[in-house]
Amino acid sequence: AIVRHPNAPGVHGAKRRRAGSEYGVQLKEKQRMKRSYGLRETQFRKYFEMARKKKSVTSTVLAQLLEIRLDSVVFRLGFVESRSQAKQAVGHGHFMVNNIRVDIPSYQVKPGDIVSIRNQSATNALFKDLKATIKKYEPPAWLLINKDQLKGEIKRMPEFEEIEMPFDLHLIIEFYSK
Repeated sequence: AIVRHPNAPGVHGAKRRRAGSEYGVQLKEKQRMKRSYGLRETQFRKYFEMARKKKSVTSTVLAQLLEIRLDSVVFRLGFVESRSQAKQAVGHGHFMVNNIRVDIPSYQVKPGDIVSIRNQSATNALFKDLKATIKKYEPPAWLLINKDQLKGEIKRMPEFEEIEMPFDLHLIIEFYSK
């Protein structure tokens, strides 16, 4: 029968894997966050530089900048199931901000902006079961959603405590501060 061995096969399988260096740990954390938001290195670095130039705490501003992107807001409102799906749907022009069609996923929404699905896109297969699934969904406190009209409003900027961040932002800040 099949026997499970505690190490990898081959001559070098019994060697222990070393712990990552400080730089390696920071790099991995940055890569995780970057991939989670679907950003390229140049774009992510620009967000970091914008956050660093603000007079507030860099990690808080970075988290806010990433969360108020249109694709992240669409995801947080529950209109789509994932960030990558949100990025694609926004890029295809399925969403409107203040009754103006926006097809730029990195568009920064502001408090008071209203995000809605275009009338022409409402019949799309992507939004077929949305009314049923959104009934059970509860958005973050900084967003307000009208579940009948499928519109969402940005009430205010998200607080750091309200943002679900499974990342260690301090490692990312240290990585870019070198």
